[in-house]
Amino acid sequence: MNPTLHIGVNIDGVLHRDDMPPVDAETQFQMIADAGVFDYVEMNPPEGVALARYVELSERYALPVRVLGGIFCAGRDEAHLRHVIEWAPHFGSTVLNCQLYANHADGHRLTDTEVVQFYAQACEWAAPAGCIPSFEVHVDMWNEDFSRVERVGELLARDGLALRLTLDHSHLIFKIGNGEELDAPGIRSRVEAGEIVLDPASPDAIFKQWIARGWVHHAHARSVTPNNPRNARMRRPDGRPGRGIQYPFVRPATDQWDGNWDEAALLPWKSAVRHLLNAHAHSGISTPQRISCEFIPFADYGGGAGYSIFENNVACAAWLRSTWLEQTAGQDAVTA
Repeated sequence: MNPTLHIGVNIDGVLHRDDMPPVDAETQFQMIADAGVFDYVEMNPPEGVALARYVELSERYALPVRVLGGIFCAGRDEAHLRHVIEWAPHFGSTVLNCQLYANHADGHRLTDTEVVQFYAQACEWAAPAGCIPSFEVHVDMWNEDFSRVERVGELLARDGLALRLTLDHSHLIFKIGNGEELDAPGIRSRVEAGEIVLDPASPDAIFKQWIARGWVHHAHARSVTPNNPRNARMRRPDGRPGRGIQYPFVRPATDQWDGNWDEAALLPWKSAVRHLLNAHAHSGISTPQRISCEFIPFADYGGGAGYSIFENNVACAAWLRSTWLEQTAGQDAVTA
C-alpha cells in the first residue's frame, strides 16, 4: 500500500487579516505557491464570479483546484450547484464539497428523504464531470444533528448510493461541554445519555463510526478546543458573537486574540486528526486522500482577529505533513 495525502488550503483563508485591504486572486495564488506547503486549492465560488480567471491562475501557478464547493439551500440554489459542477472539469476538480442548509427555501425543515433526494440529484449531475459530491458535516446544516448522518447513509445505501462526507472535526469538538451549542441542533440529551459521543478519546466517538463505515471522503483541518470560546470580535447577522469554531494553531500576541492561548488545549483536536490520518495510512477503509486547511476570517471562525489567518493555515499544513510522515514511517507514502 502506497498511501497518498494531498494537503490544500481553502482560498477564503488566504489573507492575513480581514481589516486589511482585500487580497486579489493572483496575489492569493502567489501566496499559496510561495508558502511551499500546499498541493492544491479549495474554493467555494460565489455566484457571479468569473471562474475563467481562476482556471488561468491555477494553471499558471501549477496549483490545481481539486475541490470546488458551496453552501446550498434546497429549492433555491440548484442552478448554482449545476453551474459549479459545469466548471469542475475546467479545474480538474474531483470533489464537490456541499454544505446543505437544514431548511428548505420555503422554510420547512428538510426531511431525511429530501436530503437523500438532493444528494442523489447532485450525484447525477456531477457524474459526467467526474466530480463526486461530499456532504460537509457543519453547523447550520442538516447534519448539525449528527445522528441524522447514519439515517441518511442507510437510506442512500438502499438506493445503491454511497454516502460521502467531508469531516471537519472542529464542528464536533467545539461543542464538547457547551450546553448552548449542544442545544442548537437539539442533541444535548443524547450526548448526555451517551447516545452521541463527541470525545475524540473515546473509541465510540461518532466521527470514528463514520470513518469506519467508509463515509469520510474529504476533510478540513481547523483547530478548536472543547467548549471553544465564542468570537467576541465579530458578530453574526443576528447580532450574537460568532460561534467560536476556530482556535489559533499558532500562539497569537496578547492583543491579537481574546483569551489565554494554551497549546495543550489543541490536543483533543490533534488527536482526532491523527486518528483520521492513521485510518488512511494503515487500514483498508476508504478515507480521504486530501485534507484542506481551513482557517477562515468569518464571524463563527476568526473574523476580526488580529493574528494572521494565512500563517495559521501554513503552520497547520506543515503539522499535517509531518504528522502524516510519522504515521506512514516505513511506507512509500506520498504527500504531493
